[in-house]
Formats: sequence, C-alpha cells, structure tokens
Amino acid sequence: MEYYGKISGDAGTILIVDDSEINRAVLQNIFVSLYQIEEAADGKEALDKLLQQREKICAVLLDIIMPVMGGMELLRKMHAWGWTEQIPFFLITSESTDSTLREAYALGAMDVITKPVVPYIVERRIRSVIELFQARKCLGNQVQAQQTEIFQQAQQIMQLNLGMVETLSTAIEFRNGESGDHVRRIHDITKQMLTHTNLGAGLSAETIEHISLAAIMHDVGKIAIPDAILNKPGKLTPEEYEVMKTHTVQGGILLERIPQMKEHIAFQYAYDIARHHHERWDGRGYPDGLKGDEISIWAQVVSIADVYDALVSERVYKKAFSSQEALRMIQNGECGAFNPDLLRSFLLVEPQIRKIYKKE
Repeated sequence: MEYYGKISGDAGTILIVDDSEINRAVLQNIFVSLYQIEEAADGKEALDKLLQQREKICAVLLDIIMPVMGGMELLRKMHAWGWTEQIPFFLITSESTDSTLREAYALGAMDVITKPVVPYIVERRIRSVIELFQARKCLGNQVQAQQTEIFQQAQQIMQLNLGMVETLSTAIEFRNGESGDHVRRIHDITKQMLTHTNLGAGLSAETIEHISLAAIMHDVGKIAIPDAILNKPGKLTPEEYEVMKTHTVQGGILLERIPQMKEHIAFQYAYDIARHHHERWDGRGYPDGLKGDEISIWAQVVSIADVYDALVSERVYKKAFSSQEALRMIQNGECGAFNPDLLRSFLLVEPQIRKIYKKE
C-alpha cells in the first residue's frame, strides 16, 4: 500500500547496517523502490560510508549487536559529532531492554523498531521521518539563503555609504586644489605603519583595515572652510588660521550626522582621527590640546602621514620638498612635536612609503 506520493530520484540514500545478510535483504526490499541503498556489515564499515557519503545519506537503519563496532558505539560517536541532528538514525533490533531504549533516545535515535519487522509499518515510520528531515533541511537552506542575501544587501549598502564618504573626502581634496590621491596615500601610509611596525601591536588585521579606512576622512571638516581661506596661496592671517583650525571639530560634527557611518565600526576611529590629527605630543596642537598618550595611536599615525604627504606634495602655497628634506624637517621639529616611538617607526618604514609616490 502507498501512503505518500512518488519519491524523486534524488530522495537520498538509506544506509542499512546489520551483520546479518538476510536482515539487510529484508530491509532493502522494503525501501529499494523508494531510495538508493547502501549496506554495511558492522559499525566500522558504516562509519566509513558515512564519512564518504554523508551528504547523500538520508537515514541510517542500525542493528545493535554487531562485530567490530556495535550499533550503540556508532550512535554514541554520531551523537558526539552532532550528526544525529542532521541524519535520522533508527535502531532496528531484537535487543530492546529499557536501559538500551533510554540510552538510544538520549543519544538522538529517532525510533527503535523491534525485530521481526512489519514491512508497511517500518516503511511508514521511517519514510515520514526522512521527509520531515528533508523538509526541515530545505527550509533551513531557504532561511540561510535569505540571510545570506540580506547580509550581502547590507554589505552593499554599507559599501555604498563608505564609497560616498570616500567620494566626499576626495571631492574636498579637489576643492582644496589637491588630487584625490592624497586620501589614498594617507590610507596606504597608515596601513603600512600599523602593519609593519610595533605601533600596530595588539591590533588585528581587520582593525587596521578599519583605521586605514577611517584615515581617508581625516579632513572632511574642510568642507566648512571658505574657499578664500582653504585655497589662499599665501600665509594665513592669525584670524584665518583660527578658522582653518575649526575643520577638525567640523569633521567630527559632519561624521556624527551620517547615520549609516555611525553604525560602522570604523566610525569611532574616523571621528577621533578627524578631530585629533592636529594634536601634538607636547600638547601644543588643536583643538583640545591633548598631549602624550592622551592622543590615540591612530590619530598620531595619521598626523605624521599627513605632515609627510603635505611636505613632499605640491600645494597652492608651496612647492614639493624632496623626501630627504621632508625627513630633515620632521626630525628637527619644524612641523611640530611627535612621539619619539612614532618618529622611529616612521623612519623605519619611510623607504617603503616613498615607493607609494614612485607608482604615481
């Protein structure tokens, strides 16, 4: 008698494990028209087949008393590996003591069927469970696919938001008479210093990537600075310089007003860098007059990267200095005071940093 609709050809494989060839033949006869059949004469042989064909096997029909490895030993191993949650295991045995039944169910067996078996009962009980597992797996795959799609969409949205911020940073550089290469170089120098010196000790590669991304936003506050000051070819007056200095505070304010940016882990670094990349080791920087280790290491790294790039690049108010002259000026304190460890680390990787400019 048929209790279900026709099973498709990819319904799966039933693994029959019994040391009796006759018992295996009886069970095979019940299911051969519905599923592919694999056989094993003991638990060890069954384990080998499970390891080789795990994705194909939709159910395991397991005797208890067998040589080499018994059914309960195999079931214990499957339970320890978590496989009984993924594949239904059925004990088909004449051994049905209360202790055996209790342990079998505790180990995740779906059912215990006593011998001799009644074919139509065995078929219905086992087939219904197989279909339940397959339906659950299908639903799980659909949920996983939906979660993956949602995650990918979220990543695309985040990348779009970050791309907009990067575009904004680059646009500000163009407004400042610079090429967009400045923000890329600051990113690369920051990553180089945190990756290849002790400055990045304790920071994961992911964190360094977030900090390097945040570094490109160090000057976003310049959007609030008037063109007459931002692009003035000569020296700024004291009043104009005070206005220019506000780009640090304005950068933090701007970043706080981008909701999507605040949700990204790079925000904490971006805000700190935008506000504090002009602080100085001796406390004579701005806007908060931080000194020494009050300044985060990432803000310090972006600070020296920004100074170096400004020196070796042509600006509206100056010609480019050579890398040797830039290093001399930085070491002599002509560009402000820097953390001695930061300075040593910068000098260590400067030859590699110099190669960034040769590629342009």
